[in-house]
Amino acid sequence: MTAALSRGVGSLPAEVTSFVGRREATAEVKRALSTSHLATLTGVGGTGKSRLALNVARDLRRGFADGVWLVELANLADPSLLGDTVATALGLSDLSSRDPDTVLVSYLADKQLLLVLDNCEHMLAECARLVAKLLLTATGLRILATSREPLTIAGEHVWPVPPLSVPPEASVTGAGEGRRYEALALFEQRAAAVVPGFTLNQDNTAAVAQLCQRLDGLPLAIELAAVRLRALSVEQILARLEDRFRLLTIGNRGAAPHHQTLRATVEWSFDLCTNLERTLWARLSVFAGEFDLAAAEEVCASEGVLTEDIFTGVAGLVEKSLLIKHEGSPVARYRMLETIRQYGREQLGDEKELVIRRRHRDHYLGLAEQADAESCGPHQKDWGDRLHTERANFWAALEYCLSTPGEVRTGLRLAAALWIYWVARGFVRDGRQWLNRALAADTQPTVERARALWITGWIAYLQGDNAASRPLLREAMAVAEYVGDETELTYAIQFLGDAEKWAGNLSRAVELLNDALYRYDRRTTWTAPALLVFTQRGQAAGLLGDVEQAVEMRDQCHAICAKLGERWVLSWTEWNLSLTWWAAGDPARAAVHTMDSLRMKRELDDRLGIPFCVELLAWTAVADGEYEHAAVLLSAVTRMWDMIGSPLVGMDTLLGWSARAKEQARDALGTVGYDAAVQRGRAFTIDEALAYALGEQPKAPPAAPALSPLTRRERQVATLITQGMSNKDIAATLVISQRTAESHVEHILTKLGFSSRAQIATWIAGQQDVW
Repeated sequence: MTAALSRGVGSLPAEVTSFVGRREATAEVKRALSTSHLATLTGVGGTGKSRLALNVARDLRRGFADGVWLVELANLADPSLLGDTVATALGLSDLSSRDPDTVLVSYLADKQLLLVLDNCEHMLAECARLVAKLLLTATGLRILATSREPLTIAGEHVWPVPPLSVPPEASVTGAGEGRRYEALALFEQRAAAVVPGFTLNQDNTAAVAQLCQRLDGLPLAIELAAVRLRALSVEQILARLEDRFRLLTIGNRGAAPHHQTLRATVEWSFDLCTNLERTLWARLSVFAGEFDLAAAEEVCASEGVLTEDIFTGVAGLVEKSLLIKHEGSPVARYRMLETIRQYGREQLGDEKELVIRRRHRDHYLGLAEQADAESCGPHQKDWGDRLHTERANFWAALEYCLSTPGEVRTGLRLAAALWIYWVARGFVRDGRQWLNRALAADTQPTVERARALWITGWIAYLQGDNAASRPLLREAMAVAEYVGDETELTYAIQFLGDAEKWAGNLSRAVELLNDALYRYDRRTTWTAPALLVFTQRGQAAGLLGDVEQAVEMRDQCHAICAKLGERWVLSWTEWNLSLTWWAAGDPARAAVHTMDSLRMKRELDDRLGIPFCVELLAWTAVADGEYEHAAVLLSAVTRMWDMIGSPLVGMDTLLGWSARAKEQARDALGTVGYDAAVQRGRAFTIDEALAYALGEQPKAPPAAPALSPLTRRERQVATLITQGMSNKDIAATLVISQRTAESHVEHILTKLGFSSRAQIATWIAGQQDVW
């Protein structure tokens, strides 16, 4: 599971640089969210909408029990993927065939959650439609959007983000007075990061004030200008900047003034780059999200730029703050701000852009096919992590393939090569959508189509959509036979057999899986999908009561996996053997194999497989009379299924066993005992639930502060009082009305028998052990 999902607190990024100023703006946006379910921050590019939204979101984290979640939309080109993008940002990986809107509406219906939608302007209509639908049913949902234009839906509170405050012309005489203005304070702080020891003083304050005035207080423009202090004085920056502004205004009188200013700042930064840096800036603009140096070298080294030049150029762009280096990863990764990226894309021109985008596609196609080739070995976890990190670039590569004449067949190759991400990491909805688009765009009978068809059919039955799955797999067989490709034909036969098993047609499933096994008997090399034939055939045997055959399949698979260092298929083989023992009436053996499977799946971050294991361990706990343990697990796994979608892939037999386990646990514990266990399971994070399931030492859920006479909300208010907050500030922080905040304070004073806020702070200090 992702770290954010495990904590269950949200997905806000860490602050790379400190947030300067905007105290009044932050408070006003909080107040807007206290009275409206939707607040939209509007303004020109570079005015600081995103930074303000994130600052507000961080301040409000404690007020939302289900977290504060960021959805970054700048790199999303296809509006039809909006729902999937929001679901992915929330950590959802729905396996059903429901549309993304339905999944989101169902998941958010009872949540207390703040959703930050950043950069909505390029898909305004789609964002407005989705937001309106979500707010219609999710009463505890608040949405904070950033956009150059309002979403224009009912109940929207539009809050135009102003530039940072700047002094009136020629009004600043001293450094102390200058720091009162947000723009000057920002310039001073960013300049000190570039030139250690830089500070506003009597000599430079007037020039800095004039510079910030000419930049209209735009944060991005100010930050770009501050970087120039490495080479120029404030006065030199001001002189060069004014010349550039004058020329730009004359050349484009029709543009909005702020657009003129920001564009002039970016163009000026472009002109101060070396020829190598300018070329690289333009070429790097084809990357979506982050990239590493190896990708930059492969994509950008051509036509006058040598591979060994790339590092020099990247380092120069980082030095000029035009590339942002991501901290915290073992391999350095970089990204561009959207404004910088868009300007670089303009410099490429249409013809050159297609060439560089093709090189970008080729790089990520090679990466995906390498992951596919190495999917059956000791690096499965590394490849899963790598593909997840690069997902934005894979999306961009797929979009290029499906929107460029003559490239669709390559898109089929890429979408199929990413099966390890779609299936082994649980992102089946994304995979099916890309594969469906590619299959619809290229209907010619080819090897690529046969492969894409059986992978799509595989994904469809994982979603519980057998009605679509089997026709896709039969078509894959027909295409593979037509083009004479035995490899793809064998895969199609194998996964059609598995689909028939999930549909309950066990005799037909055994026939097809036996055929696939016979074909694989001549195989000298293995892939992870091919190895699944053992676990698929073993499960069919187990459901038919043939324990001996199921164990034989497991042993054969073990022998091959041990040689290859394979873990993912092995984890499913263990789970299927545990299901066989469960069906055979031996829950003790089932528990042993399930725990082995769960340990591997936790290591691999197999978000699809983990809840299958927790489910089965709950059933074995019921069989062993450990009803409280079972109820806790059943509660915890419900939260996991909420994140994925369809429990147990909708298989009737498994769903029946699950329902019986819940009924037995409830009957044994009684309503009060069962509900208490359910509450305990709900309090677990994902990591704690897995530790509990495996009998490790989990972190106990925090006990309620029974010795405190205050309610949970009153304790929150009391804590904010100790921070010196007024009733107005408390209301903004907790997203409640000021009148409600005042009422809470009065109740606290009454309950504690106090007459002042200072007494509350003193009392809290003595309550830390129970607080």
